[in-house]
Amino acid sequence: MGKGHGHRLWIIPDGYIASTPAEALGPAGYITHESICILNDGNEDARCRLDIYFEDREPMLNIPFEVGAQRSLHLRLDKLKTPAGEEIPRDCCYSLRVSSSQPIVVQHSRLDVTQPNATLMTTMAFPVE
Repeated sequence: MGKGHGHRLWIIPDGYIASTPAEALGPAGYITHESICILNDGNEDARCRLDIYFEDREPMLNIPFEVGAQRSLHLRLDKLKTPAGEEIPRDCCYSLRVSSSQPIVVQHSRLDVTQPNATLMTTMAFPVE
C-alpha cells in the first residue's frame, strides 16, 4: 500500500465540551465529550501534534500523539492532557489544528448528554493542502 490517504494538516474550527450535570449521567454513565477520530492507512507511523486555540486565552500547543501504521485512533478530548498536565477546559469554545508527519484522515465527533435526549454529531475536519 505504501503512502496513506489523507492530508498532513487538518483544521476543526468548532470545539466545545459542555459540563455534564450529575442527573444527566444516567445508568449508562455517559458524559459529554468530543473525540477526534484519525485513520492512518499508510505503512509508516504518523507522529502527530494537536494545537488548541481559544477565544480569550493563550493556545495549548504541540500536544503530541501517535497513530500507528495501518491503525485508527479515537482521541477523547475530555481525557487529553498536555505534557504539562493541562486539560481542555469545559464550557469554553475552542478550535483545533492537527498536524501529522504522514497523510491521515481526521473526523470530529461530539456526544452531548446535557439534554434528556442525547445527541451525537460528527463531521469531517477541514483538510489543508
